[in-house]
Parts: sequence; C-alpha cells; structure tokens
Amino acid sequence: MTYCKTLKFACFCMISTLGFSAVAMANPEGLWATEPDRKGQTAHVSAERCGSGYCGTIVDVFGPNGKAIDAPTIGTRVFWGMTPQGTDIYEGQAYVPAHDRTYDARMALQGSRMKVSGCLGPICQSQMWTRVE
Repeated sequence: MTYCKTLKFACFCMISTLGFSAVAMANPEGLWATEPDRKGQTAHVSAERCGSGYCGTIVDVFGPNGKAIDAPTIGTRVFWGMTPQGTDIYEGQAYVPAHDRTYDARMALQGSRMKVSGCLGPICQSQMWTRVE
C-alpha cells in the first residue's frame, strides 16, 4: 500500500483495502444446491479451485421427496475452467448431464445465490443455485 500522508487519506486507504479484500473473497468455492430438473431431482455441486479457475462436481443427488438417491451423475464434473471476468462473474465450460452436452457457461454470484447459465449458439438457459455451505 502507498504511504498515506494525512489521516483522512490513511482512512481512505484502509477502507479501500478492506473493500478490495471483500470483493476478492467472493468466489464460487463451496457447496451449491441446484434447482430441480424435469424429474424433480436436485443436486449438490461442490465447487473448488482448479488451476487458474474453478470447477464443480456433483457430490449428491436428491429425489423430489428430498431424500438422497443413488444417481449415475454423482461424481460428474459439471463445470470447469471458470475464470473471473470481473467482480462476481466467471466464464468457462459446463456439462449438462440431461442433455449430454458441453456449453459455454457463465456464473454470476449474487450473495448466497449463483446464476448459472449456458448457451449453445443463440439458445441460452439458466438456473439459480443456492449456497449450502
């Protein structure tokens, strides 16, 4: 940090530094609950740092009744290469098991929620995920 000459400027420097730290801490790491799919199933996706970006893997799947089920998608990586594109925005690739396709994707953090969207050409879809932990 640059040397602050006056007390007023010193306070500004401290507030600016704290504000930057809070922004830098906003990342998708953690456990996220997806919206229900067409079958009413939801998943928990674990997001973690992978190289210079973030990736996410399905760790649990729940039936429409909220009970854990054994699903073939457990262990499937559903996004990767998500790199920061400004404050709270990440872009990379996503795999949608129901479509068996990979899409260009974007994640936008909004507090304890994250809008996950993917596009194939002009057609885009999105879901709002909720942070579990």
